[in-house]
Amino acid sequence: MTEAVVKRINFLSPSVVMKRWGGLAFFLFVIGFTVWLISATMNWMTDANRLPLSQLVIQGDLDYLTTDDVRQAIWHLDHLSSFMTQDVDDIQAALEALPWVAQASVRKQWPDTLKVYLVEHQPIAVWNSKYLVNQQGSVFKADSKQVTDLQLVHLAGPEGSSKEELEVLREMQPRLQRAGFEIDTLALNERRAWRIWLTNGIRLELGREARIERLERFIWLYPELEKQGKEIDYVDLRYDIGAAVGWKIVPEQ
Repeated sequence: MTEAVVKRINFLSPSVVMKRWGGLAFFLFVIGFTVWLISATMNWMTDANRLPLSQLVIQGDLDYLTTDDVRQAIWHLDHLSSFMTQDVDDIQAALEALPWVAQASVRKQWPDTLKVYLVEHQPIAVWNSKYLVNQQGSVFKADSKQVTDLQLVHLAGPEGSSKEELEVLREMQPRLQRAGFEIDTLALNERRAWRIWLTNGIRLELGREARIERLERFIWLYPELEKQGKEIDYVDLRYDIGAAVGWKIVPEQ
């Protein structure tokens, strides 16, 4: 019985084999070059020396913030990146941390400009002789000495009471102004009792209850008190009717 002999015959010529290996090598080269190109592009884009943020445009009606305040807040970030990679939210957060900034908007403009729009707090009162209160009743930690020329009303009270005090101020101030008085200081103590100092030096003790009724009583009583010809130190209105009056002591000549 004749043994069958099987032979494998390679039908590919050497030239065809070379072409196939050449195609594979070219394909791998293309992939490698693409990876390198992407990496090089990313490195170029993230290099702050190649696309630096070199221009700063500040917009908004600013009375108390200076250009230097804004610039320093930005440059003092832990890391200021390139134009392409810098997160504007980080810059916005840094600017809104400034005492006078109520709101900040930041955007980038090609190729190297940072545009900043700022809104300042509008001070309406001094808080505890140190900080300021804005028109929404929130305390912001700007130095009250910056606004001495505005002659703002002073509010004094426990932490967290600024909004309530501003509401009470807006409730009382028009009534007193119609009678010819101005509030210098409105204070709320820990026992929730109200006290007012007027710009003429008179102190009003209103207590914890019926503050508007007691205020109106002072306005009604004042013309009679004025007839006494004495300088008033305080008027204690913490009674159901009437008031206790303290007169200033005039030093003997």
